[in-house]
Amino acid sequence: MGDPKKQRRKFESPRHPWRQDQIEAELKLIGEYGLRNKRELWRCHTILSRIRGIARSLLGKSGEEKVKLEKEFLQSLTRRGILPENATIDHVLDLNIKDILERRLQTLTYRKGLAKTVHQARQLISHGHIKIGSNRVYSPSYLVPKVQEQHIRLDTRTEAAAKRPE
Repeated sequence: MGDPKKQRRKFESPRHPWRQDQIEAELKLIGEYGLRNKRELWRCHTILSRIRGIARSLLGKSGEEKVKLEKEFLQSLTRRGILPENATIDHVLDLNIKDILERRLQTLTYRKGLAKTVHQARQLISHGHIKIGSNRVYSPSYLVPKVQEQHIRLDTRTEAAAKRPE
């Protein structure tokens, strides 16, 4: 089972980390989504590859078990907000890294207009100024489910402090 004190890597690094085109693409995504380092990007790549791996294994199955598992898998991705309601298993294979990065709390905070930049969104989250419902979330990489998306808000105490004249 492993020692809970020992953290394990949650990502796989690229096979060829020094390819120029790959470096440029990674840096573009890091700047666009305000990621701290390439490890955050690689973690999202790993999540995406696991999702696509499950979809490929489901395509190989046959029978009514395939239909049941496929339906459950698509529903879970829909709940997470990664896929639309009427998606098929082929849509899962068409996913790219931006679909995962768009579900991060940092990106959603910026897209909702709670922060002026993605970097400010990251700072607000890590300083504890963003709440989802009644819970304060400190992780900018939190993947927000579709149900919780409308509950993202700035903390009321933070709003009062920002409006206070100095």
